[in-house]
Amino acid sequence: MAADHIVPARWRAMFEGLMERIAGQFSRVEPRLRARQLMLGLLADLPRKNCWTIAEHTGDATPDGLQHLLGRAKWEADLVRDDLRAFVLEHLADDQAVLVMDETGDLKKGTRTVGVQRQYTGTAGRIENAQAAVYLTYTSRHGHAAIDRALYLPKAWTSDPDRCAQAAVPNDVGFATKPQLARQMIERTLDAGVAAAWAAGDEVYGDNPHLRAALERRQLGYVLAVSSTHRVRTPAGGQRADHLAKKIPKRAWQKLSAGRGAKGHRWYDWAQIAVTAPGLPGHQHLLIRRNRRTGELAYYRCYAPRPVPLSTLVKVAGSRWTVEETFQSSKTLAGLDEHQVRRWDSWHRWVTLALLAHAFLAVTAALERRDQALADDGTSPNGLIPLTCNEIQRLFTALIAGPTRDLAHRLRWSTWRRRHQARAQRSHYRRQAALQS
Repeated sequence: MAADHIVPARWRAMFEGLMERIAGQFSRVEPRLRARQLMLGLLADLPRKNCWTIAEHTGDATPDGLQHLLGRAKWEADLVRDDLRAFVLEHLADDQAVLVMDETGDLKKGTRTVGVQRQYTGTAGRIENAQAAVYLTYTSRHGHAAIDRALYLPKAWTSDPDRCAQAAVPNDVGFATKPQLARQMIERTLDAGVAAAWAAGDEVYGDNPHLRAALERRQLGYVLAVSSTHRVRTPAGGQRADHLAKKIPKRAWQKLSAGRGAKGHRWYDWAQIAVTAPGLPGHQHLLIRRNRRTGELAYYRCYAPRPVPLSTLVKVAGSRWTVEETFQSSKTLAGLDEHQVRRWDSWHRWVTLALLAHAFLAVTAALERRDQALADDGTSPNGLIPLTCNEIQRLFTALIAGPTRDLAHRLRWSTWRRRHQARAQRSHYRRQAALQS
């Protein structure tokens, strides 16, 4: 059946079902409709996504309604987050799923946006004025999507009550490290009854003993990257990870795939060393990955409540790439990082709805893959790759959510933008004159 026959019916039903799922979180009709409008805008193929561009795209005369939804309307972003998690679990649940934690930074200007400061961000690969947040991605054999988020507030913020008050940060929010934020999200997820067997993350999380201990108490297995200087206990005593790697005999290395990537399987050499110490629970190992071309080594601290083969640990280690794909996809397709908001509630509202929009794409792509019998190379019987999130967004926008606007609408928006910019310019000049007087 042609795509333009099946896509509108199935995908429209999925989208409307998702909107119905979160409808109960809005006590009034207006914010409920505005949330739907924002979701359609986040899913649209716009070069930039903010209240201005989305309001123009969806037919409003000004962005006031969307700004009210993010700033002053009465609704709880955390309750919508719970609906997001339930939606993802309904379609992607897997008792061997991996909870992948990682942070990402959004480059920002100025000093008043909540959480912003000069800090290192992987987005730029250097220290920049940025806002950082930790995310939790649910990764299963069916697909993956982010299910939780936590804004990182540096000590420069939490030690300044006036600054926090200006950004409407709740009084009970104190400083928390990124591993602490990740722990809170994982415990919240497990307490909600989510089926998962593993956790994964990079060195920020693997080098933190308190996070590892918390996962062990919950009997959640983990494969967490650690630094080369990470020390582990062995029958020969405590040693650094990189020193142990030099002692591994050639026969101990195994060639295994860390999973399929865009260019096929990701083959590495792997070895593991048992970690021993009094009182350590379960089965603990140091896992070492060697690049087959460059010889570069990477290290992982592993825990499992029960014995598992090396191939399982390797598979969990390889699942960490899904959070990077989630960041890229949710920013590119759903405007995760394009918000222009400054306050605590507004950030959580935008980010939650952006994650919900991305989850719609991720779940739809997973269901499309599930319905196809794929060949060994990942292609369908007609020689096409399965529908990706990118392609689903293009089709959804073109066939379902792509309104066409007349010239008069475009001209009205041009007038509104220029008038707003003129007011901002006058205000700026007045402030500048006041400072010079």
